[in-house]
Amino acid sequence: MHGLDVAELQRQAQDAQDQLFRLRFQMGMGQMEGLKKFRNLKKDRARMLTVLAEKHAAGETAAPAPAPKSPKSEKSKTRKTRKK
Repeated sequence: MHGLDVAELQRQAQDAQDQLFRLRFQMGMGQMEGLKKFRNLKKDRARMLTVLAEKHAAGETAAPAPAPKSPKSEKSKTRKTRKK
């Protein structure tokens, strides 16, 4: 994991978080086959976040990604212009 750049580590950590979310749902529905995978995935994600923190402390940064427009900002604009 130390050989990966910051952006790749962030992407993999986000993917791991998404998988953890799905596994948590499966385990809540009574499918306990994913327990070992869940534990290992949590540990892997923690390792990724540790390496990210180390790289951040060393001064490495990811290239800034363009921020997507949020639907909330569009809704708030329409609410402000309406009059009752």
